[in-house]
Amino acid sequence: MTRIDTQQGRVSAPSRLSSEGPRVLRAGFIPLVDASVLVAAAEFGFAEKEGLTLDLVRDVSWANVRDRLAFRQFDIAHMLSPMPVAAMLGLGSNPSPTIAPFSLGRGGNAITLSTRLFERMREAANVSEAASALESARAFALVLNQMRLAGEPVPTLGMTYPFSSHNYEFRYWLAAGGIDPDKDVKLIVVPPPLTSDALAAGAIDGFCVGAPWNMVASERGVGRIVATKQDIWPSAPEKVIGMRPDWAESHPETVSRLIVALDAAARWCDHAENHDALAAVLADQRYIAAPVEIIRRVLAGEFSLDAKGNRRIVDNYFMFHRGYANYPRPSQALWIYSQMIRWGQAAINLNSARAAASAYRPDLYRTALGDTCTPPDADVRVEGDSDGDRFMDGSIFDPARLGEYVDGFSVKNTLPFVPTAGEV
Repeated sequence: MTRIDTQQGRVSAPSRLSSEGPRVLRAGFIPLVDASVLVAAAEFGFAEKEGLTLDLVRDVSWANVRDRLAFRQFDIAHMLSPMPVAAMLGLGSNPSPTIAPFSLGRGGNAITLSTRLFERMREAANVSEAASALESARAFALVLNQMRLAGEPVPTLGMTYPFSSHNYEFRYWLAAGGIDPDKDVKLIVVPPPLTSDALAAGAIDGFCVGAPWNMVASERGVGRIVATKQDIWPSAPEKVIGMRPDWAESHPETVSRLIVALDAAARWCDHAENHDALAAVLADQRYIAAPVEIIRRVLAGEFSLDAKGNRRIVDNYFMFHRGYANYPRPSQALWIYSQMIRWGQAAINLNSARAAASAYRPDLYRTALGDTCTPPDADVRVEGDSDGDRFMDGSIFDPARLGEYVDGFSVKNTLPFVPTAGEV
C-alpha cells in the first residue's frame, strides 16, 4: 500500500520509470470540484510516482477543451461524460474520435433556480423547504403554466454544453415534472464560473452545473438549489479522462501509468481526512478560485440551499473512488446515447449504439489495474434497477431494449424515424 504523509498530502514512494520514459502530459480542465482527482494526481505526488508530470491547463469552455484535445494541444482532458460518446458518434462541431478509459467519479451537479422562481413555486404548489426533486419539478411546471397564461416570456435556463450530463439531467428533471425542455423553457450554454453572476444579473433564471457554483449562488442569496445529481440518478458518470484513440494506442504504457496514478489519487480524494488539503489546493487561483470554505463543505455534501439558512446533507455527494466510481461502464455510455436520441441529437441504429459504447474503454482500465479492481457484474448491465441507484421517475434502463426505453417517455423530441440497417 502506498504510504501517504497526511500532513503534506504527498506520496512518499519514489517515482517509477518505464520503457516509455518519464513523460509530461498536457491536460486541459475546467475549474470545477469534479477535477479533484486530476488536480490531486498532479499536486500530491501520485503522477510523479508513476514517472509522469501533469501540466494542468485551466480552460474557459468545454468546446475549447474538445478542440484543443482534437488539435493535439492537449494529450488528455477533463471532459464531460457525454463528450467522448458524442465524439464517437460524430456529433457537434469538429467531432474527433475520443475515448474514456477512466471516470473521475460521480456526483457534483445540482439544479439551481432563481429565488424569485422558487418563491413562485412555494405560492403555486405550497412546495416545502424539504421538497423532493420530483415535487420541485412539478411545482415548477405549475409556475410555468401560470406564466404562459399571463403571457410572460419563458424562463431562460443555463447549462454547460449541449453534450453534457448537465443538459441531460436538467432535461430529465424538467420532463419528469411534465415540462418540455424544448418548448416550455429556453436552454442556453453558460460557462460554469459565470452562472452565479448571470443569475444575479437576471440574464438566466436557473442553471444546472457542477460544484461549487450552485452553492456560490445560494450563499449569495440569488439562487435556490432544488435538485442534485444524486436525486436524478446516483450512478450517472460525471466527468471522465478523455484522450484520442491514436494517442492511447501509441502510448499504451503511459496510459496504464496514468490510470494507476489517477486510481491512487481517487482513493486519496475519497478520504474525508484529506479534504482540508484538497480544498486548499482547489481554492487556489490556478484551479477553481472559489472560497475554500465553500469547497470544503461541497466535498462533505453540506449544502446551503439558500441564503435563509436552509441546509441539506447529501450523502456521497462526491464519490471519487468508492463503488467502482472510476470504472468506464459501456452501459452508462449507452444511457447517454439514449438521451441523445430522446432529445433529437442522434438517430437510433445498431451502428450508432456500437459507436457510443466504444467511447468507454474498460479494457484499458483492466489492463492498468487488473481484474481485481473491476466490478463483478457485466460491462453492459441494466441501470437503475437496484436500491440506492434509482432514476427519479422510476424508469429502468435496459440497453437491450434501448428503443422501447426511449419510446416509453411521454416527453421527448426524437428525430423522425427513418428505417436503416441494424435498428435497435
